Amino acid sequence: MKTAVTDGIFTMTCDAVFTTAMACVLLLIGYWIKKKVHVLEKYCIPAPVVGGFLFMFITFFGHMTGAFSFQFDSSFQSPFMLAFFTTVGLGASFSLLKRGGVLLIIYWLCAGIISICQNAISIAVSKTIGLEAPYALLAGAISMIGGHGAAAAYGSTFQEMGYEAAVGVGAAAATFGLISGVLVGGPLGRLLIVKHHLKPEENNDSYAGVESVNASDAALNLTGLDIIKNVSALIICMAVGTQISGWIGTLIGMSFPSYVGAMFVAVILRNINERAHFYKFSFPLADKLGDVMLNLYLSLALMTLRLWDLLDLMGGVLLVVALQAIFMCLAAYFVVFRILGSNYDAAVMCSGLCGHGLGATPSAIVNMTAVTEEYGMSRRAFMIVPIVGAFLVDIIYQPQTIAFIKFFVQGFTG
Repeated sequence: MKTAVTDGIFTMTCDAVFTTAMACVLLLIGYWIKKKVHVLEKYCIPAPVVGGFLFMFITFFGHMTGAFSFQFDSSFQSPFMLAFFTTVGLGASFSLLKRGGVLLIIYWLCAGIISICQNAISIAVSKTIGLEAPYALLAGAISMIGGHGAAAAYGSTFQEMGYEAAVGVGAAAATFGLISGVLVGGPLGRLLIVKHHLKPEENNDSYAGVESVNASDAALNLTGLDIIKNVSALIICMAVGTQISGWIGTLIGMSFPSYVGAMFVAVILRNINERAHFYKFSFPLADKLGDVMLNLYLSLALMTLRLWDLLDLMGGVLLVVALQAIFMCLAAYFVVFRILGSNYDAAVMCSGLCGHGLGATPSAIVNMTAVTEEYGMSRRAFMIVPIVGAFLVDIIYQPQTIAFIKFFVQGFTG
């Protein structure tokens, strides 16, 4: 860590280790506050969100007053996310995937249709208030479904076309979506569960199967070497999966999320290992490691967000993203929940839909984690939502978004 005064502003520059240490402290503070403030516990607001929000307001105060600022190195953020999704894959078996096959297709189609509606909302608002279509679309599925990466990519394209504020608007819209996604997802899932008196076992034929697949793991007496083998398998899956994702991205000519490849490599290893017994796999160990990685990822993501970017959302763009959040909640509560079966799995998946439908796939996971920690596990939701949110939804959202741009943005050639 280094400190300096630059242009009258006290600046703290943190390396990757110190940045991660700060994220750990904020995470612990978030858990402490959540335990003390009943409303946060009641409505399933995740602990890293609590701690991250607190620090965001501190950095915002420093920015507005010009008194201090922070420079972070978030090098560990992506590996944390990658490790979490790898543990998700290690917790899966092919029998569970087959049982959730039809539900996965239904959820995928729901997410895809919602992305079309998001773009339609953006264009409708732009026509009503006179907002230029590129800025409106940047506050639609591009940022809501695609997240910061898609917002930056499309924003750069629009900027080259003469829309100078495109990159800033996209980043701000994605930031708003990320925040709103983790704020509304947990409470929405809780509302559905409480209102309909749902339990994990209700209408969930695979739940017992999940427990039976992993039940024997709880009794494993792991040696130090066993733990090393489990952690090594995790890291190897991350490395191989990242390489495979890179190859797929080159093959299809588009960015392919590295954690999708890692998750599927982990699924394959888990199921091969069940027959070949390469090492003594421990599901509880993988599950706990995944929980740690997820919380650290989100704590890092939120503490490094620049809250003042939201100031760029004033006016028409703010109206668009606010309507997106409202639409997502209404669609999940009144439509998607019923289509998915009106059961416990459906409620948890709706909380996840709010996460990746407004921000990013890790937001979906943290929403579902907050809900299931309170009411019980939904393994089917944890397998389906990441797969759809990380990549499958792109199969629908990308082509229709390009169609919207080509039709409504003059001069766009694709």
